[in-house]
Amino acid sequence: MAKSILVLGAGRSSSALIAYLIEHSKKHDWTITVGDVSLEAAKERVGNKAKAILFDIQNSESSKQAIKDADVIISMIPAYLHVQVARICLDFGKHLLTASYVSDEMKSFHEQAQAKGLLFLNECGLDPGIDHMSAMQLIDRIKENGGELLSFESFTGGLIAPETDPENPWRYKFTWNPRNVVMAGQGTAKFLQQGQFKFIPYQQLFKRITPVTVPGYGEFEGYANRDSLKYREAYGLQNIQTMLRGTLRNKGYCSAWDIFVQLGCTDDSYLMEGVASMTHRDFINSFLDYDLHKSVEEKIATQFNLEKDGPELHRLVWSALFSKEKVGLERGTPAQILEHILNKKWKLNSKDKDLVVMWHRFIFNEKGKRREIQASLVATGDDSVTTAMAKTVGLPLGIAAKLLLENKITTRGVVIPVTKEFYDPILGELKSLGIELAEQEI
Repeated sequence: MAKSILVLGAGRSSSALIAYLIEHSKKHDWTITVGDVSLEAAKERVGNKAKAILFDIQNSESSKQAIKDADVIISMIPAYLHVQVARICLDFGKHLLTASYVSDEMKSFHEQAQAKGLLFLNECGLDPGIDHMSAMQLIDRIKENGGELLSFESFTGGLIAPETDPENPWRYKFTWNPRNVVMAGQGTAKFLQQGQFKFIPYQQLFKRITPVTVPGYGEFEGYANRDSLKYREAYGLQNIQTMLRGTLRNKGYCSAWDIFVQLGCTDDSYLMEGVASMTHRDFINSFLDYDLHKSVEEKIATQFNLEKDGPELHRLVWSALFSKEKVGLERGTPAQILEHILNKKWKLNSKDKDLVVMWHRFIFNEKGKRREIQASLVATGDDSVTTAMAKTVGLPLGIAAKLLLENKITTRGVVIPVTKEFYDPILGELKSLGIELAEQEI
């Protein structure tokens, strides 16, 4: 009997995944269905090569039927909705794959999924995903050679290619969900450094950066991401001295973004007043002191001790934060308004190419000698649809779904791809598709 895969979500990260599944469905005789809250978006993704349906997880009857009709569910909808999908998958005995972080609620389904012989694979995208698999492949190799890991650092970022938008001083555009970019880092980052636990609250996050150099691509800066501590157990590195996972940006990004954080522009907890008549300039000014004699630019320069023609103000000017253009929303939180303003300049144009950069550093003792290996992955998008982000997030999920339907994955329960069963075949196929890490001993 023909197997069927249901992809939930036809957003910007789904293009490469859907194209991969459609391509492989021909020789495997699979049925591919793509569901989205926008039927038009789903139809646009599949053309006439697969089935498109209207899918809204809040519509329980139709969503249950769609999941019941499939064998494997790949959820690309917002992460907070995965648990609802997982419950339906448990009810109907369906495998579930996502690229999102495992929530505590998702983790609680582990024993039920195992008992029903179901795989609930999470964190199988780019970051988290390829970062886990590429790290574990090397960590296991180091251990097999008798090495002892002292330090592991890993940073990943979605950026823009050098030839794209050369005037853009941020070297950044929205290559995935813009809201997630604006909300990034909220909460407290936790990691381990030289045996000491470190905690960075949100208001300090973009001040505490790690310099990163990627061969052939120059200098970047990284900031700590979420909770690195929980991966000590997942990676089998309980005794490691340094464990830090983070997000990568081009030099200068963090100091400019920190202005938004300090002003309160990324706050999502309240609706602002007077939004319908607000300009970009009004939005920024609303967070600054009243001063009859100083311009908005002067007030920011004074408050943050910036040079008037310095790089931070240049980035804000380029993003039209001081323009008298209307925001164009009727209502919104500060975070929603900031996202809307930035999207006017940060949206990928049709010929824009994005750039994914991943960098790992391993420091370990082997046979009495201290060694360091750095590994980096750089992938470039084809255009604004087949982006590097879509490839690196979607292809690992597509490959995992194929392996599962070919009965080449036997693990069951709620898991992340940190074992050989996952990382060897997935990284092997990614390499054949031009996505691989280059290693260098320092």
